[in-house]
Amino acid sequence: MMRFFIALFCCISCAVLASPSDAATGYKNCIDCHSEQVSLWQQSDHFKAMNPPTAKYVLGDFSGVVVSHFSQKVTFYSKDDAYWMSFTEGDTTTEYRVEYTFGHDPLQQYLIKADNGRLQVFPFAWDSRPKVEGGQRWYVMYPEEDIQGNDRLHWQQPLQNWNGMCADCHSDGLKRNYDTHTDSFSTNWDNINVGCKSCHTDMSGHASTLMNTLDQTGLEYLKDTAKKVSKWAFTEDNNIASWQGEKRDNRFMETCYACHSLRAPITDGFSADTPFLDQFSVALLDNTMYHADGQIKEEVYVYGSFLQSKMYSAGVNCVDCHNPHTMKVKTQTNGLCLQCHQPQAYENSQHLMHKSGTEPAQCVSCHMPTTTYMGVDARRDHSFKIPRPELTSAFDIPNACNSCHVDKGSDWAAQQIKMNYPNNRPLTDSEKLFIRLLDQGGLPLSQQLALANDKNMNEIYRASAIALLPNSTQTVTHNTVKDWLVSDDPLVRLATAKIGSMLSDVDKRKGFVNLLSDELRSVRVEAAVHLVGMSFVEPEVFNQAFAELMAAREQGMWRGEGGLNKSMIHIQQNEITPGIESLKHSIKVDPYFVPSYVNLSNIYKMTGDTAAEKAMFAKGLKHNPKADLLLYSYALFYIRQNDVDNAIEQASLAIKQAPTNPQYAYLYFLALDKKNSTAQALLNLRTSLKRYNNNPQLVDLGLYLAQKQQNRQQYRYFMSLK
Repeated sequence: MMRFFIALFCCISCAVLASPSDAATGYKNCIDCHSEQVSLWQQSDHFKAMNPPTAKYVLGDFSGVVVSHFSQKVTFYSKDDAYWMSFTEGDTTTEYRVEYTFGHDPLQQYLIKADNGRLQVFPFAWDSRPKVEGGQRWYVMYPEEDIQGNDRLHWQQPLQNWNGMCADCHSDGLKRNYDTHTDSFSTNWDNINVGCKSCHTDMSGHASTLMNTLDQTGLEYLKDTAKKVSKWAFTEDNNIASWQGEKRDNRFMETCYACHSLRAPITDGFSADTPFLDQFSVALLDNTMYHADGQIKEEVYVYGSFLQSKMYSAGVNCVDCHNPHTMKVKTQTNGLCLQCHQPQAYENSQHLMHKSGTEPAQCVSCHMPTTTYMGVDARRDHSFKIPRPELTSAFDIPNACNSCHVDKGSDWAAQQIKMNYPNNRPLTDSEKLFIRLLDQGGLPLSQQLALANDKNMNEIYRASAIALLPNSTQTVTHNTVKDWLVSDDPLVRLATAKIGSMLSDVDKRKGFVNLLSDELRSVRVEAAVHLVGMSFVEPEVFNQAFAELMAAREQGMWRGEGGLNKSMIHIQQNEITPGIESLKHSIKVDPYFVPSYVNLSNIYKMTGDTAAEKAMFAKGLKHNPKADLLLYSYALFYIRQNDVDNAIEQASLAIKQAPTNPQYAYLYFLALDKKNSTAQALLNLRTSLKRYNNNPQLVDLGLYLAQKQQNRQQYRYFMSLK
């Protein structure tokens, strides 16, 4: 099973123990005028996002039940109106008290107090689903693994930290307040769960303002407002409704995106009255997180899917389908879709291909298939795609048909759809190209640029095509990016800012520098990364963007990646000592994050401190003895020291951990050759070449070794692979 983080209730964000701030009036001020809305909100996942551990909110069985998992054993019990876990890991037993409940469905997790203001997520959660669905049991977060204390996924490590990973999406007005110098949090919030302020921001003056407006305008104000009502409506013979009336303003959805997206925070906490891309840098589409056609693969939440959809392009927003306060869909039936799709065209046997009223005949079964995360959490894809089984065999893309018809092949499913929908809209050439792009990670440059410039494609596709350019070429020019720099699409500008390293200094002068003054902070921050140390940049403009960049880097300093990213900025400025200190901090807070050891050893190599370089490899391997990247880097170190025997040993250990990495094999065979074991290197290379899919670099190495050995038979063999 693939390892996963505690992201069921987390969206990416960072506590002395977390506490309400002085502004914590919660939703109490809203009840007088909005009791109905508050009542609906109390039915929502938002209300249950986080709560104190009382009998009202705790769902798990704390009656003394004992659960064992590999080397772990836990007894769940209650005492003195509190909920406890007696947790044995190896030979050590510790009593932990539940500080907060975290979420409620399909899993309820529990937060445990740790040092320096941290709250950590306990590794056993309560499966709150009904018993008939397999729930009402204690659920181990990593059911197939025995996560030890020296593992980055251990529950006391940063990746399982509430303050940084999850907190800002579970409480109103949350501030992580992480202090790098003391490695501590002083996290606070306005309201313990997701309440009014998360979506409506500070409305403290709202009541008096509204009453003054009504006093001035009276009934005429209400009448004028009623006349301006716009709605979805069917026109002429169109089977799909369109928006009628004043232009729709869907900017409120940026509040939803803040938590329902895969993103990295660039500010400490967020506010509903600030644009999404002023507070977060969002992930675009790639083949690590999405299938080639854009369907969800890993846990990416909703934003990246929804922006691909025709629904989004047409102006559909979240509350067209979800009640704005319960956040539940307005109906579990096809009536949800029939709000905008004519029943006579879509609610019939030909379109449904299944008996009406059955689960397979539900619109969402075909157009919003589920992917299950954390073993129990089935989430629907919000890209609303048409099932295309013909893509399954070519690109290994799942399709809704075969998720049910598991005994049939994708060819059968494709034929069924073709028979039922002979006029089904084919994919455009650009859509086909984008599928190839995501599948391969890159395209011939002319094709990829055509995608990026195709304004008939949606914004996130164009932006993703731009962000993936480093996979297809090493450089781009100002002429390539000039239109993107001034695009009306924020994601296009953001993606362009991300690829700034591909431009020469001369081309950066011609327009890229203007991104430092972009209206969105995320664009300014990404642009600043690529302009550090550039003398042609106006100091005042750059300094402001650079300050935002460094503030953004501070948001991640509680985990290994934060110190690594900050050190890279220092090194770009030739600030060696701060760069070293940032990496030391990274290693201190996250000792099982391998890249920081590698980067710090590279700095010591750059400064000629061989002893410190070697010591860093030793320290890294002490904490991460199976880290293939560290082993490979250590082998390179020994090559530079002309210690071939140790280089061979470390390279072979790297290959053992990553047996299909051709780079590791290349170094190993070169080291054998350097030891004058060329015949052995040639023989081992040939016998293992298939494992590396006849990697061209290894084939060239085989030719070199065969020529050196004057082995014509082997030379002919490697030539046949060219």
